[in-house]
Amino acid sequence: MHSLFALQAGGGFSLLTMAPLVFIFVIFYLVLIMPQQKRQKKWQKMLGELKAGDKVVTSGGIRGTIISLRDDSLQLRVPPDNLRLEVARSSIVTVTTGEETSTK
Repeated sequence: MHSLFALQAGGGFSLLTMAPLVFIFVIFYLVLIMPQQKRQKKWQKMLGELKAGDKVVTSGGIRGTIISLRDDSLQLRVPPDNLRLEVARSSIVTVTTGEETSTK
């Protein structure tokens, strides 16, 4: 009688039974985990390089210029009325340049 986890005479799992599981894990790692780790490292590097004067976009879509930085937060100047907002540093999604902003 054969079962999915057939035991060999040595008492271990057969290599044929484990191969699909290992293959699925390798594919899962290459497709999902590794790219996410690269994005996370790139984002952490970007957060570490923030400085006053950088133009940023938050996860909520707020665009502004950094006025000051703290450990876990920063203050933004938001046009058109130059409002000051304090946001979490982790809410910053991208740093924009002057060429990327649209003119009306």
